[in-house]
Amino acid sequence: MQHRGQESAGIVSLHQGEHRIHKGLGLVADVFKEPELTELIGRSSIGHVRYSTTGENRLVNAQPMAASLLNGPVAIAHNGNLVNAKPLQRKLKAQGAIFQGTNDTECVLHLISHISSDNFVTSVKSVLPQLEGAFSFVFLSHREMVVARDKYGFRPLVLGKKKNDKGEDSWIAASETCAFDLIGAEYVREIEPGEIFWVDDKGTHSEKWSYPAHSAKCIFEHVYFSRPDSIVFGQSVYESRKAFGRWLAKESSVPADVVIPVPDSGVPAAIGYSVESGIPFEFGIIRNHYIGRTFIQPHQSVRDIGVKIKLNPQTAVLSGKRVIVIDDSLVRGTTSQKIVRLIRQAGAKEIHMRIASPPTVGPCYYGVDTPQKSQLIAANQSLEEIRAFIGADSLAYLSLDGLFAAVGEKPVQNQKKSFCAACFDGDYPTPLYE
Repeated sequence: MQHRGQESAGIVSLHQGEHRIHKGLGLVADVFKEPELTELIGRSSIGHVRYSTTGENRLVNAQPMAASLLNGPVAIAHNGNLVNAKPLQRKLKAQGAIFQGTNDTECVLHLISHISSDNFVTSVKSVLPQLEGAFSFVFLSHREMVVARDKYGFRPLVLGKKKNDKGEDSWIAASETCAFDLIGAEYVREIEPGEIFWVDDKGTHSEKWSYPAHSAKCIFEHVYFSRPDSIVFGQSVYESRKAFGRWLAKESSVPADVVIPVPDSGVPAAIGYSVESGIPFEFGIIRNHYIGRTFIQPHQSVRDIGVKIKLNPQTAVLSGKRVIVIDDSLVRGTTSQKIVRLIRQAGAKEIHMRIASPPTVGPCYYGVDTPQKSQLIAANQSLEEIRAFIGADSLAYLSLDGLFAAVGEKPVQNQKKSFCAACFDGDYPTPLYE
């Protein structure tokens, strides 16, 4: 699922008890050509696209990470971020561990290697309680595929199945259900927070390794990260984003001639805003779809040039109009500033920026590469200062209550919410470590 990471890609397959591995920096289509794919044969495999939140963009940090342990080969793919990775690394290095890379996932392989058990699943279950933070894991040993999710359920992890050429069920784990649609697989269910699930020669097995008091599903998956055609945390991402737009229109309507999205992630919210407000929806900005996602590019300079190449305003739609612009989020403010300037140059009479999420006021430590607080414009400037910086005639964000109402939650003050929105409200569900 290329939209979840653009820095590197890798696949490990299991053939006759041995792993076959290919990894590389860049996009999936660049890393995997026909010769590489023909070598990745076997009865089982795991893959990964990297979007780094810990460690540099180097080949040694590309996943799946693989190692040869006492009981055979092991590979791991990890979505999320371990908040206690640094103390774990210090402890493991003091015990003689040698780290090849700089990412947090390598800790897990070292911890598994310290467990003296012939049963790989038992080893994984012994390691999971030592980890703090966000993880959706897929492991491939020489005997089984194991998937596990952290006790809070930060990152999505879903289970599917498909008949193989023998008419037997093949089991599939993925971050999003859109992966199943692509290969004609059936979506079965979510892997639950605190669950470990594995497939071996005897069939499928499931246990709870932890029983959390509450979940902390990442709300940003619904705001931006997941694809709109996926079911994430049991809810349609597309419908959530339309609901964000409807609530935004209820909270901050303004007279206008046209509602336009910042494509592509702003489209469903703009549709919702248009329906609720009665103001016509138009594509006032056309996106070049051969450019990747600018938010998850590793450097600001790349993001900046990416905006110019990716988005082109339509003068025929915008000239002389009062325009409401819908975007999914406003993080640093630099992208919104460029978009407002493009629309202004296309002749818009008024520009009203509406953001289909609350102000981003804190970094994420659980797998989204949100900048440090010093780089977050909403953490350091007032609403009026942000409006002036981006150059819009007005600016409004979706409220926290509106955000949670849109995903079926009651108002924040009435219950312990089941989503993590720490980037919006500063309420981090786990301890944070140095």
